[in-house]
Parts: sequence; structure tokens; C-alpha cells
Amino acid sequence: MHAWALIQRNENPQRYIHHNAACFLSGIPNTMYHGEERQFLQTSDYLVILSGNAHGYRIIALNDRPPVGEDIRLWDGSSIGRWEGNTLVIETTNQTGKSWLDQQGAFYTEEVHVVERLTLIEPDTIHYQATIDDPNVYTRPFTIAVPYRRNTVEGFEMPINACYENNETLLGIYQTIGFDFYPGISPEKARQAIEAQP
Repeated sequence: MHAWALIQRNENPQRYIHHNAACFLSGIPNTMYHGEERQFLQTSDYLVILSGNAHGYRIIALNDRPPVGEDIRLWDGSSIGRWEGNTLVIETTNQTGKSWLDQQGAFYTEEVHVVERLTLIEPDTIHYQATIDDPNVYTRPFTIAVPYRRNTVEGFEMPINACYENNETLLGIYQTIGFDFYPGISPEKARQAIEAQP
């Protein structure tokens, strides 16, 4: 992490509420490793991932559909998947840069490029890893990994998360006690901060 970004990361929890506290989506890869259950639904053209985390869901094209234009930013970005042997590789771009990677304020800009790899390593276990690359914030790409284990409880259903985006009453409570919603850092501002580092 660049020196300026480390300072920003430490300030974030002191100044801003976490995006999930306002029922906003978690961004990628946070949506994929942040608590809660997930359900994977696949057709020949799409993979849909449902998550109990802030009512999140992803629709990942598994064909040659071009990504969303660079001028359109989405909380979970634009994801395109392809198979490399028995591993599904998903590339995600076009995120808003308004979500954090964790509860401690680690962040990225809207120019982040995330490459995820999902591999079925045994009948009930998927190995998940994500490489995060944003030279505006981090000095080099880094990778995280977690296992997904199949829920074998008979009749299990995904729970409903009673959460909705832009809950103004909830946001008002946080603002009353001095917190605001994290606005993100523009890539331009990040590059200026890097140049200003001693």
C-alpha cells in the first residue's frame, strides 16, 4: 500500500460508515468473502451468484459479451467469466470505488482490476481466490483466498436480508453522530497523492 493510502485507510473508519451499514453492495471481491451464504446458479451463458451479504447478487457473462462501457460504474462492477480447464476465471472492472475491502477501511479506486479464480477441488469444496490490482492505491497486486463449502443441510433456503439501499433514516443517524458515507477516491486524486509522497 502506498504511504498516502495507508494514512487514508487508517482515517476511513474514523470518518466514514462502512458501505454495508448503509445497505450498499460490497463491491468485488468483498461480496465474495464477506460472511453469509452464497448460491451459485449457472446456465451456458451466465453464472448468477446470490449472496446474503447486503442483498447482493452478481450476473457474470460466460460468453464473449463486451463489458459495460468505461463511463458506467457499478457497485459490483462489470464481470466477464471464462473457463481455463476446470477453473472459472472472472475479470471485474468498472466498480464505483466506494466500497472497502474489509472492516478496517482498506480501499481501492474505480480503476481497480480484480481477477477471481474458482476451482472445484472436491465435490463439496470450491477454492476461491482473487487478485486485486490497483496501482493507484497498492504498490503491487495481491491475492486473497478462501474455501467455499457446500451446505448439505436438507431443505436449506437462502435467508432473506431485510436491508435496502440508501436508507435515509439510518444514514441520518450516522450523520448526526459525525459519520458520513465513504465517497471514494478518484484515480486522479490518488495519483496526485502518490506524486506528493516524500
